[in-house]
Amino acid sequence: MCKRILLCLLFVSAWAQADEDTLTLDRVVPNNFELAFPNDSNIQPTESDFRIVNLALMSNEAGERWAVATIKNMASGRRTLTKSDLMALTANGRRIHPRELSQSFNGDETISLVVNFGEIKFPLLSVYTRND
Repeated sequence: MCKRILLCLLFVSAWAQADEDTLTLDRVVPNNFELAFPNDSNIQPTESDFRIVNLALMSNEAGERWAVATIKNMASGRRTLTKSDLMALTANGRRIHPRELSQSFNGDETISLVVNFGEIKFPLLSVYTRND
């Protein structure tokens, strides 16, 4: 009897953990979405040749924030997108970079990427480059 209860508790615990880790789509961000949080410290992504074409924001119960971003290299030559080229605006007005990011693009190439912005309390409102 004790083994059955223990197995049942183990199963429920694993199921609850899996549910907490599952990402859900928060929303797709329209191209004309504007926000006006103050940026007194002038925090911005680095200047680059990248532009976000489309964006969908995701999160989970644990507070992880992710984005699926379709990004275009506007240059005619090869470029590497790094975490300093992207920035996210959170619902409390904070600006953050992704955790890790390094993706090579050919000239004029467009790629969709899944980008991790870490675990934070407030949801992401937008993700942008210096060209957006």
